[in-house]
Amino acid sequence: MNDLEKRFAAARRRAIATDYAHLNPRQLEGVLTTEGPLLLLAGAGSGKTTVLINRVANLLRYGRGSDTEEIPLPISQDEVEFLEQYATAPDPEQRPLMQYLCAVEPARPWEVLAITFTNKAANELKDRLERMLGEEARDVWAATFHSACVRILRRDIDKIGFDRSFTIYDTDDSKRVIKDILKEMDLDEKTFSPREVLAVISKAKDELLSPQDFSKKWAGSGDWKRERVAKIYERYDRILCEANALDFDDLILHTVRLLQNEPDVRAYYQRKFRYILIDEYQDTNHLQYLLVSLLAGGWRNICVVGDDDQSIYGFRGSRPEIMLNFEKDYPEAEKIILDINYRSTSNIVDASGYVIRNNKVRFDKNIHTDNEKGDKVDIIETNNINEEYDRIVKIIRSFVDAGKQYADFAVLFRTNVTAAPLVRKFMENNIPFVLRDGIPNIFEHWIAKDILTYMTLAEGGRKRADFIRIMNKPLRYIGRDYVTDSEVSFDELEKYYEEKPWMINRIRKMERELNAMSDMTCYAMINYLRKGVGYDDYVKEYAKNHSIEPQELSDILDEIMESSKDFIKFDDWREYIEKYTEELKENHTKRDLKDYVTMTTMHSSKGLEYDTVFIIDANEGITPHKKAVFDVDIEEERRMFYVAMTRAKKKLYIFCPKERYNKSLETSRFVNEIMNKEKAEE
Repeated sequence: MNDLEKRFAAARRRAIATDYAHLNPRQLEGVLTTEGPLLLLAGAGSGKTTVLINRVANLLRYGRGSDTEEIPLPISQDEVEFLEQYATAPDPEQRPLMQYLCAVEPARPWEVLAITFTNKAANELKDRLERMLGEEARDVWAATFHSACVRILRRDIDKIGFDRSFTIYDTDDSKRVIKDILKEMDLDEKTFSPREVLAVISKAKDELLSPQDFSKKWAGSGDWKRERVAKIYERYDRILCEANALDFDDLILHTVRLLQNEPDVRAYYQRKFRYILIDEYQDTNHLQYLLVSLLAGGWRNICVVGDDDQSIYGFRGSRPEIMLNFEKDYPEAEKIILDINYRSTSNIVDASGYVIRNNKVRFDKNIHTDNEKGDKVDIIETNNINEEYDRIVKIIRSFVDAGKQYADFAVLFRTNVTAAPLVRKFMENNIPFVLRDGIPNIFEHWIAKDILTYMTLAEGGRKRADFIRIMNKPLRYIGRDYVTDSEVSFDELEKYYEEKPWMINRIRKMERELNAMSDMTCYAMINYLRKGVGYDDYVKEYAKNHSIEPQELSDILDEIMESSKDFIKFDDWREYIEKYTEELKENHTKRDLKDYVTMTTMHSSKGLEYDTVFIIDANEGITPHKKAVFDVDIEEERRMFYVAMTRAKKKLYIFCPKERYNKSLETSRFVNEIMNKEKAEE
């Protein structure tokens, strides 16, 4: 390469860069690096979506012009000087000539595959590209993993034995099939939750385990539950095959098998996709990783974008090590770190950094911001959860009175169960809110139904269905065959057992218990039912027999009991439950409102941002969750807490109650990490 050619290549890159003058140096480097594998580590709030969109635009406008020294056209001194001048002082009128000189094999839209994790993100990418480049940008393959696989399978699935007109089963369809199988196999839904069964099947598919492989894996293991799930999986797979149907996991699984087993199909797509971009790469599972690897095997122009510190979907099969091992998979890869946070104040960025740096398995990053310092992260210890929620209501009220909108606030929590009392508190104080996740109505849980049934009987109700529901909770050995009338009479029941005095004693004891409850407040009734009648012992035994963590059911009991505290009469509590249930059902319609507090899990908060964020119940056993035992689990919990912290733009409150339902709580280790670091720096 002579001096003129070197000048031309350098000027070309600088001239192309003028299109992206609004980007910072690291962002610009990510846009201009087009050839070969690229690992783009995007810290929280670093503008990765902007980089992704501009990178696609650069590929369509200039191809590899910004990342090659190749000079495809004869060049002149005048052209070199023109580009050098343009790079210094861009002239809009001269831009067409600049583009002509700088473009090197611009990618055609259908040669670019951009994978996002949501249809919303895919549509946003297309829309923004169309505004930048015109209608042709709509032909970019901007899609989710599933929608991209559908397009591939519609063309070639017949090569692996399926009909191209296959039906796609959504989650509800799959649950319906599982429920039918459970009935067919006479299995209890409480023991074999359709959601949990599908999660096990999904994990098996992620590991490329066929029903037969899965069955062999668990045969003779002594794990009764897994052996039954293996049979469910076999039946489920057969039903879908007979219906020429694929579930969401099948879409990726069969695409991987198609590409693995059909060289012609694999070669076609490897030639087709010159450039592949994968957003949120830290959330990919094994199947998705295999798919990407197969598609990128041709040109190897693969750019993965994401943040290993925000890998929080382990329950879906995501594996942060996939991103961490990218440079091993592609030794020639370049790595660019987007390390400027544009979202949050300096104090929030620093505090979240204190937390996440305690993870050992991660890329080393120094995320910083040029934003104002802002208020310190406000860590608030309260005596109990009621005080915690009162403080949140008070803070929101004070800000709204000062001119803030409810939409400026978000409340984040580790699990839906812990949020239920705050939902009630917002209802009581007329604070508008929307639940991004459908919080399960605790009053529709079978435990709540048992308690309400006991109270109904204590109030004098004697319906057969009610009596049958609770007569053996705890176990009293009362036979259904003896409860024949639509209205139950204790006297008549005693007659059935007249030759069994021990049964008569049990029946009379039950009657005395119900009579005793009739004069109590709601809270006292539940407490008596748990301790005096023995319902707690029944629940523990139930948990043991159904392989459920006893504490999970105990937490539900505590929550139900706490909700009754303010009610003396059962009718008043029942009326409140009805209103609460109706509010939850209608809540999803409130999204049409413009001003409301967002309530969401930490999982669902990813990708969102709010002026003010409340993280509630930052306690050991809640966050990190009590099920997080191993180091790998704790690290994911810490990543989740980091994600929650980095949703806040201006103000972050972290609440740590000392007590929940008369049980002592410890402050979360993640909060202690913040406080210890701040103390050390004082």
